[in-house]
Amino acid sequence: MNKKVGIIGGDLRIIRLAEILAEDGYIIYTYALDKYNFLNKNIIKCNKIQEINSNCQCIISGIPFSKNGVYVNTPFTNEQIQVEELLENIQNNTLIVGGVKQNIVDNAKKNNIKIVDLLEYEELTILNIIPTVEGAVQIAMEETEFTIHSSNCLVLGFGRIGKLLSKTLKCLGANVSCMARKESDIAWIKAYGYKEIYINELEKNLNNEYDIIFNTIPVQILDSKKLEYLRNKKTLIIELASSPGGIDFEKAKEYNIKVVKALGLPGKVAPYTAARYIKQTFKKVFEI
Repeated sequence: MNKKVGIIGGDLRIIRLAEILAEDGYIIYTYALDKYNFLNKNIIKCNKIQEINSNCQCIISGIPFSKNGVYVNTPFTNEQIQVEELLENIQNNTLIVGGVKQNIVDNAKKNNIKIVDLLEYEELTILNIIPTVEGAVQIAMEETEFTIHSSNCLVLGFGRIGKLLSKTLKCLGANVSCMARKESDIAWIKAYGYKEIYINELEKNLNNEYDIIFNTIPVQILDSKKLEYLRNKKTLIIELASSPGGIDFEKAKEYNIKVVKALGLPGKVAPYTAARYIKQTFKKVFEI
């Protein structure tokens, strides 16, 4: 018998996931995706959430499941679905798969609903970095009038995204500087041939001529004081960190510094590839 999976909300990568699963023989029941026209006969649009409840023991939602903790992430419908109300109306022992925060997990447990945070799976988190980095480079190319080659780029943070982004920029011929806090990261930055910047030396280094700054740190690193030190106010800043981000956006606007918020890039620049990554992890979870 074909397995039945419900999908509620989510962005374009979840739509692509629905199509991929349907091609694999799953019966997909969707809700809050009414702005998208599915062609596969294995995908059934539902008018009510109850139709998903009565047919599916597993529900997939977006990454993130909710952007504000109040409403489900539903960019393909005008309908607002409250997270709390949704959880209260889902039948017991249902599995919800998405990108969820702890408060939602706690709320689900009260209703005997199991929630799996896809981003807790290391392999998916790592694979998502690939479209994130490609998207960041794409934005840099679109928002500037010069080549990445020979440009002066500063990467703030040397975590997963920072590592791959720095390597990609270097391969494109950029002059790459990386800021980090840990001594081990500084050592790796030197080993890879990038210019190292200690976090406590960021202010004086901002006096250099940077063409593009990429931020991957989810706490405010470029505050109003540090933005004053930024010598080249024509520098493009690309924000890759999750909300609230690492940039004082109001102060940047005051200085006429161009900042591009580049969140959710996997779903924007490579939804099909991102969906394939999600599918790999989802099938492990659903078929255990």
